[in-house]
Amino acid sequence: MAPRQKSDRVTIKTVAEDAGVSVSAVSKVLRDAYGVSGPLRERVRASMEKLGYRPHAAARGMRGQTYTLGVILPDIHNPFFTDIMSGVNAALERTQYQTLLGIGQSSLGAQQEVIDAMIDRQMDGIIFIGPRMPPPELDALAAKVPMTIIANHSPTAQAYDTVNNDDFLGATLVVQHLVHAGYRNIAMLSLDLPPIEQLQVTTQRELGYRQAMEDAGLRQYIKVVMSEQTPRAIQAAARQLLRSRGRPEAIFCWTDFVALEVLSVAHELGMKVPGDLGVVGYDNTTYCDLAQNALTSIDQSGQVLGLQSARLLIERIKGRTTAEHFVVTPRLVARNSSQPVAR
Repeated sequence: MAPRQKSDRVTIKTVAEDAGVSVSAVSKVLRDAYGVSGPLRERVRASMEKLGYRPHAAARGMRGQTYTLGVILPDIHNPFFTDIMSGVNAALERTQYQTLLGIGQSSLGAQQEVIDAMIDRQMDGIIFIGPRMPPPELDALAAKVPMTIIANHSPTAQAYDTVNNDDFLGATLVVQHLVHAGYRNIAMLSLDLPPIEQLQVTTQRELGYRQAMEDAGLRQYIKVVMSEQTPRAIQAAARQLLRSRGRPEAIFCWTDFVALEVLSVAHELGMKVPGDLGVVGYDNTTYCDLAQNALTSIDQSGQVLGLQSARLLIERIKGRTTAEHFVVTPRLVARNSSQPVAR
């Protein structure tokens, strides 16, 4: 066989000739078809790698599958999404699937634009994190493309799968931990978004916080402050809260991203954490372990959420129609930011 010139186009036929198999065998490997033996699969993939063969995405889409999955993030600020993507990538490591990211900006309009672009590009499925859409619109979307949703409590949904942390329990663990440490005046800093029934993680965490405060006999201290998910807005809310009369002894932040900003504001105001203030976050991101933060947080296993979402989505793509709703049990990781203080 004559050496292939650099300008020669590598086709499926070229791969078949190099591997010494039929074109249909290569096609089956590309489609991950049932019944292809391990040795044949390895031989074909070795030829593809040697020749630098890359399947044409548009052509594959015309045949029914592009092996691309869309992942829609609410924003790019929250470090917790890195953990989720790590889990997604781990699940796809030995598959042909690749991911493409879209940023929904926690806005219904922006999310719809990203969704339309992904559908236009014939993505095989979508992992949707923190959608701002009501259930009927999610059902309509799932009718167009297989979908798994993270951070949306829809346990009765049938058109799509969900992967969640038990957010009510997570918030309960936070309050119980702070009360045990001696804190009483405990406020919550949450996200300022229009409520979508009780589907949002923030709503579930607020419900858990309120119920746990009631159970601890601390109803008079219940206070939920809302803020947009931007550093400036979070800092302004934290300053107002910490400068107010009867300021809280501890703040439960709905996510670590918010808690880190609260730590910064507390330092700016000359407050000691702990000592003058206890702070607890949610997500247990890598920044919690840094000595200057030492942030107590709820671990909701972001990698597990990502891995399970990818697993469920591929099962949907392959034909499963019965909905599955996976729930991770949270655990509290105690660090210095919520240590008991002498009173």
